[in-house]
Amino acid sequence: MEFPPIWDGDENDARVAVWDPDSNACRRARAGLLARGMHPSHPSSLTFPFAAPPAPGTLIDIAPGIRWLRLPLPYRLDHVNIYLIENEDGWTTFDTGLGTDACRQAWETALAGPLEGQRLKSVIVSHFHPDHVGLAGWLCEHHEVELTMPRPEYLHSVLLQFAPADYGEEVFRPFYRRHGLSAEATEIVLSRGHEYLRRTTGVPASYHRIKHGDTLTVGSRDFQVQTGGGHSLEQAMLYRPQEQLFIAADQVIARISPNVSVHPMEPSLDALGIYLASLQAIRNSIAPDVLVLPGHGLPFYGLHERIEELIAHHAARCAEIAAACKDAPLTVAEIVPVLFTRTLDAHQTGFAFGEVLAHVNHMLGRGELRLETDAGVERYRTV
Repeated sequence: MEFPPIWDGDENDARVAVWDPDSNACRRARAGLLARGMHPSHPSSLTFPFAAPPAPGTLIDIAPGIRWLRLPLPYRLDHVNIYLIENEDGWTTFDTGLGTDACRQAWETALAGPLEGQRLKSVIVSHFHPDHVGLAGWLCEHHEVELTMPRPEYLHSVLLQFAPADYGEEVFRPFYRRHGLSAEATEIVLSRGHEYLRRTTGVPASYHRIKHGDTLTVGSRDFQVQTGGGHSLEQAMLYRPQEQLFIAADQVIARISPNVSVHPMEPSLDALGIYLASLQAIRNSIAPDVLVLPGHGLPFYGLHERIEELIAHHAARCAEIAAACKDAPLTVAEIVPVLFTRTLDAHQTGFAFGEVLAHVNHMLGRGELRLETDAGVERYRTV
């Protein structure tokens, strides 16, 4: 299971702290940025053209025919960004919000207010996480419009919609126990996940597929479709070089790192390697001066600088794991409090666990750790 990215600091809902300036990880990240000739402070390397997000029920014009709507989430990361693209006599939405009454009400307020008299023409969803796909079924049915989505993201949404029990405890329990999570903690973590996944309205029985390299036409605009993994399976992003606009979804966000996790379905996946390769591909194909429209937080300038920060951050995380596992092998559960020093609830523990395993798998593949198994429990030692 995967979920939206989470803020650090007082708003922490337990993903990964990207820029806590006092952490050892960020000291190492700053050193990495200096080695690249970059100024290491954050967010001084980024520019935020909008000082505040749109108020509830209102829209902000990003560019002619591009509007920004913000929807509420019932978490400490309390919002998701929705972008509306002009489409002939109406609008296409990029992402939908969570399948909750609060998000429905926010949509209805916008449609009755700043969008009064205008139609929703189609729905584009970046990836299967509930805060992005949650209202897809409701919007498509209510407005009789088509869903556009990458195939892996659509099919995983269908899997979770129709067979959530099959993707459940009998798979998760041995996965967590093998990596050192206690029986009690495992049961608490298992008790939380499906409540979140149920906050969707499903997806339609048919959809329009988009894939990397496609050109997607919305009204008078042609967008280049980019996709990237690590945070999700094949998350869609839209690039409009003529207007220097990049709708980045959750792949690149200014103040937080998207969760990059390993899950029971693919326990040996190098999710972090996939994510880092995606960041490199974005840097190689997207101009540095675009306005980045992220799934959370504020739009910003400084795409390449932010990518460098994210790469340095994950390198620092790997360095912390290597230091922790140098003297004695540790399980993933034992590494979690090394990287996440705050007290974590069950919801947060699952995120942190998957994030640590993503780094461990990446380091195993690079020969930086070795696996040691004892009585069915897996531990990792620095090579």
